Amino acid sequence: MTLVFGLLLLSGLCAVLALLLEAANTVFADYGPCRITINEGAKEFTVKGGGRLLSTLMDQGVFIPSACGGRGSCGLCKVTVLEGGGPILPTETPYMNDEELRRGTRLSCQVRLRGDVRLEIPEAFFLIKEFRTQVVGLKPLTPFIKEVHLKLIEPQEIVFKPGQFIQFQVPEYEGSSEPVYRAYSIASPASLNTEIKLVVTRVERGIATTYIHDILKVGEGVIINGPYGDFYLRRSDRPMVMIGTGSGLAPLMSILYQMAEEPIDRPCTLYFGVRSQQDLFYQDEIHGLMRALPRFRYVPVLSEPSLENHWDGETGLVTDAVARDVTDGSQLEAYLCGNPLMINAAVKLLTAKGVTEDRIFFDKFG
Repeated sequence: MTLVFGLLLLSGLCAVLALLLEAANTVFADYGPCRITINEGAKEFTVKGGGRLLSTLMDQGVFIPSACGGRGSCGLCKVTVLEGGGPILPTETPYMNDEELRRGTRLSCQVRLRGDVRLEIPEAFFLIKEFRTQVVGLKPLTPFIKEVHLKLIEPQEIVFKPGQFIQFQVPEYEGSSEPVYRAYSIASPASLNTEIKLVVTRVERGIATTYIHDILKVGEGVIINGPYGDFYLRRSDRPMVMIGTGSGLAPLMSILYQMAEEPIDRPCTLYFGVRSQQDLFYQDEIHGLMRALPRFRYVPVLSEPSLENHWDGETGLVTDAVARDVTDGSQLEAYLCGNPLMINAAVKLLTAKGVTEDRIFFDKFG
């Protein structure tokens, strides 16, 4: 117990020191104006030094994907720093391969502007926009998951690929001293381009989910930006396996709506893993999709079914059900969305069943 207490005390002191250093750097350091040059002059601007590259670019209307809101835990906000930026940090290297390190790839949320920088970013990032929206619906889907329905105000339309995500701005409130961004996949059809629906799972003490579940009200304004991501339906005739857990169902629903509307007639099985019956949602919508897509099959999987409800469907982990069903995956294409542990287990299972890695597409969140 003494050792544990000592480690906790040391960790707490380190955290306090890190916060003090960050505050001191923000308040006292004066790096003067810094010039940012993007893609050999495609965009150039001068900004006040000292800020993080990710948030500084966002202030200038250049949006870089970030699922964690700039906390350095998702590894998505990669840019190539050709000049400036300082040495790469230990917080960045776990997200880089050897080729990225050689090219000068950095996590933009970890780069502090202390001088001029030259960057390279994908041209597609210039198409990402900021949108003003209004909340027109808040609906509990389960005891811990809420649907957020947003109407676009300016611009009035969004163009996205089913499966992609947006970043949701949580304003400053009593639970957060500054605005923060969090990523949420779009659950609605792309054809309804004047509105979007998001599915948000409550996270204990989560800055964003606490705000969305407890504070956000119908009629309020919300700032979002996007769309982001390369999780979308590939064009082929291969049979499909979809595996989702919890709010990871959201982008899979958007893809299924696309298949029903176009229409895309491919064999497709959706495995949806949750804890108990009360955690199942969008069941009416899924059964409607089954009527629209003759070769679509739905397999809900409960890890802890309640005895009183007499569940007679699949039980265990969602990957257990996939393992029982799939014998030969050599022709399959797979789409996965959920927590990292499920994704890692599903990828391992599918590759063992013969699905090649280039035909496994996933969206991980923690």
